[in-house]
Amino acid sequence: MKTYCLSSTSHPAHWTRLVLLLALSGCAATGPLPGGGVVTSAAPVAANGDGYKWLNRLTWGASPSAVDVNANKGFDAYLTQQLHPPAARLPDAVNTQIQAMTISQRPMVALVQELEQRNRDANALTDDEAKKAAQQSYQQELNRLGREAATRHVLRDLYSSNQVQEQMTWFWLNHFSVFQYKSNIRPMLADYEDSAIRPRALGKFRDLLKAVAFHPVMLRYLDNEQNASGRINENFARELMELHTLGVGSGYSQRDVQELARVLTGVGVNLQPNNPSLKPDLQGYYVRRGLFEFNPARHDFGPKQLLGQPLHAKGLAEVDEALDRLARQPATATFISRKLAQYWLADEPPRALVERMGQTFQRTDGDIAETLKTMFTAPEFGQGAGRKFKDPMRYVISAVRMAYDDKVILNAGPILNWLNRMGEPLYGRQTPDGYPLNEAAWASPGQMATRFEIAKAIGTGNAGLFRSEGPQPVERAAFPQLSNALYYQSIARTLSPGTRKALDQAASPQEWNTFLLSSPEMMTR
Repeated sequence: MKTYCLSSTSHPAHWTRLVLLLALSGCAATGPLPGGGVVTSAAPVAANGDGYKWLNRLTWGASPSAVDVNANKGFDAYLTQQLHPPAARLPDAVNTQIQAMTISQRPMVALVQELEQRNRDANALTDDEAKKAAQQSYQQELNRLGREAATRHVLRDLYSSNQVQEQMTWFWLNHFSVFQYKSNIRPMLADYEDSAIRPRALGKFRDLLKAVAFHPVMLRYLDNEQNASGRINENFARELMELHTLGVGSGYSQRDVQELARVLTGVGVNLQPNNPSLKPDLQGYYVRRGLFEFNPARHDFGPKQLLGQPLHAKGLAEVDEALDRLARQPATATFISRKLAQYWLADEPPRALVERMGQTFQRTDGDIAETLKTMFTAPEFGQGAGRKFKDPMRYVISAVRMAYDDKVILNAGPILNWLNRMGEPLYGRQTPDGYPLNEAAWASPGQMATRFEIAKAIGTGNAGLFRSEGPQPVERAAFPQLSNALYYQSIARTLSPGTRKALDQAASPQEWNTFLLSSPEMMTR
């Protein structure tokens, strides 16, 4: 196992004891430590440690209740349920929080159009101070709506019964990455995630690709609403091929990018309530679905070739034909399969496994669930436990799930702030390539120091996750009881001697929690 060592100069003063203990135990950790404790949870936990191991890999992170409920089902039964999930179950307290959000109460189209009018009214003000205040208020509302979308995402990751679907939702949000501060897409993020991505996260890749390609968030982020006949904008076409389907080095040419950009002319966004006036011969080609618009007056109807073959359809059907072709290329099957394996298994996944996944992808016409099943049931996946380094999102969510189980947080703010500090905020990647999935991007000394601080905040109960808005009563923070049945029956046997030695030297239960959550074993899955 790789170890992560930190010098005393890389930590604030309150981490001096932690660093010394790590040094004494051979630097056996990103920082686990002290220990000792009494089993404080009476909840029954499956005695089979294997259940903990595979649940820790198939979920956002194992928790006592997840192991208790699911471990005895067995891997195969659990995997089948996760790859073909029923409607997600969420605790009532989570549903209450989500239903109270504006994004749950207002349809996207009405919300965006209302905000657009608000922005126009602000810009029309002649008094400079009033104009500045109105513009700031408008931006604050956009920020609030973006934060709602991120909060909802975190709550589902923590508590949804459909854990593979939620992880794949994050995966596709990262694959089809957008930056929330581009233009006014923040009020559209919740719909992008909930209507385009989540319902198709385990379905056919072709359906997912179309839903993303036609969503106003993606069209606005990659400037395709500016793409028109005679004024070609190649941004979306290039990323569709390079990042979303074929991948770099797959054999497509600059000419293919140009041709695809021509195909995509006229595909854009209309934030106005009214449709444009069109010539009679173009009216039959016009398509409007919410904020999505295909305007034939902006479309290049000339003949085109893509990947060496002509396109035969006309109008928006031409876009469908092009997406079909991209989705069904062998290069797409390989590119998507490798990225899935990199996310779930290893930075450099076994080539033979990627090839088998790609064959499944092609044989099933891009069935994501079946492609995942090929990976999850492969010997290579079984042999890869504990080798995949957690990116910030997975580290934070897994730590909170382990510490607080099904106790519903009241405030996702600390989690969102931790992700910001570690450089992986939701919808926060400025470039369209998404966050990196490899260890080297996230295992720096600074990153490890931040993870120690997060572990301490969670382990001591001082993170503020259970503080609602408004004045709070003055009381001692409750800390989680990680020295529980799950630890003694399952987690303990996965720890190295160095980690156990460090845990044994913990000066308090809170410190023991901190050391466990910051251990090297908690940095991988």
